[in-house]
Amino acid sequence: MPSLLVVGADHLGNMPEQLANIGFDKVTHMSGRKCQMVRKGIPEKIDAVLVLTDYINHNLTKVIKQQAKEQELPIYYSKRSWCSVQKALCSCEHVCKFMESNSKTSV
Repeated sequence: MPSLLVVGADHLGNMPEQLANIGFDKVTHMSGRKCQMVRKGIPEKIDAVLVLTDYINHNLTKVIKQQAKEQELPIYYSKRSWCSVQKALCSCEHVCKFMESNSKTSV
């Protein structure tokens, strides 16, 4: 099952449950406000990165983008609203194919 790193926002609210509904079984959150977050980097065993653009330090965005590129991870950008997140994730082929295969196995 895929895992997702969500970067940005102080709290995710019910977003992890909604992400689980579309197939992400492990959601890791990294707040994007503090400057020290730049040093943390992308954890191991992450399949994709979602950057919430309305609550993130600009330098962290740059560093996460570079690290995702180095690790060949897909990176998506979205506002914090669920509609925007779903649109960003479902517009990508990788996630849509996973969702299709997941819905076929659960039926």
